[in-house]
Amino acid sequence: MNDSLRVRFLRLGSNPDLPLPARATPHAAGYDVRSAEADFRLLPGEIRPVATGLVMELPGGVECQVRPRSGLAARFGVTLPNSPGTIDPDYRGELKILLQNTGRVPVRIGRGERIAQLVFTRFETPEVEETDRLSETDLGEGGFGSTGLA
Repeated sequence: MNDSLRVRFLRLGSNPDLPLPARATPHAAGYDVRSAEADFRLLPGEIRPVATGLVMELPGGVECQVRPRSGLAARFGVTLPNSPGTIDPDYRGELKILLQNTGRVPVRIGRGERIAQLVFTRFETPEVEETDRLSETDLGEGGFGSTGLA
């Protein structure tokens, strides 16, 4: 993608103060997004949508993938059950992050804490057609480790 690509964010009343999604380093692919909710505890096994207080406008042909933060996953077992989640360019609802605690203890999620990362990517919309024959390949119908372990 190029520097002229723009993703627009609208703040909701629940987020008058938190930073917009941002990359932690110049070479980071993901933009960290934060919880706009009051502090809460995510219980073991719990799945909860967490509000960000943001609505996003993506350019046509661009999707936003929502991915877990590795630090939350490694330290606490907090992940996204639908990872990567996809936000389509025509969605205009609040960005909510579906968090899941796969760990054994409750995890405190504080207001303003980075809870996920957003990765923006272009996508294609090919025509779908039915056929009665597909081209042959070396792999064929093999899959799930059919090419060996080494």
